[in-house]
Amino acid sequence: MRFKMSVAVASVVAAIVTALPGSASAATGGSGHGAWEPAPQEAFEMPAGARCDFAVRVEPIVDEVRKLTLATYPDGSPKRELFTGALIDRVTNLETGATSTADASGTSLVVYGTDGSMTWYVTGPVLLGFRENAGSLPKGLWIVDGQFTVEFTPTFDKTITMLHGTTHNVCTDVD
Repeated sequence: MRFKMSVAVASVVAAIVTALPGSASAATGGSGHGAWEPAPQEAFEMPAGARCDFAVRVEPIVDEVRKLTLATYPDGSPKRELFTGALIDRVTNLETGATSTADASGTSLVVYGTDGSMTWYVTGPVLLGFRENAGSLPKGLWIVDGQFTVEFTPTFDKTITMLHGTTHNVCTDVD
């Protein structure tokens, strides 16, 4: 089955491909705003009930994520950034010790709003946490894979618009 890609999504995909390592634009640092730089994920813990029904820890075991700033606001804060690279997280149920790994190695173009909102244009898997009644997925730690956008409000409520792909609640892997 073939799908038709909108002009907006096609433009984002073209921007991502152009800025990936090995492309001419990536070699020069994109549009002159800088070069690729590491963008490490910090390990974090959430209490029982915040994302999973039990306390959970998420820590990167492979983290080769880099970012490229494509545009900035006049104050120097990022307006658009591209993130890519391998990211494998270990998810641990802190009550039982059960663990699982989650591949979150997607590529995302992130557009930051001046009000604290942001939109991610994603290809591939990312790990997203959802609070109860705070977005388009139920509470959990979700691997979202495919082509999609994620709109974040300034309070980090999230709405996913899926072009195509899958979702999986990682909490069920360590329950």
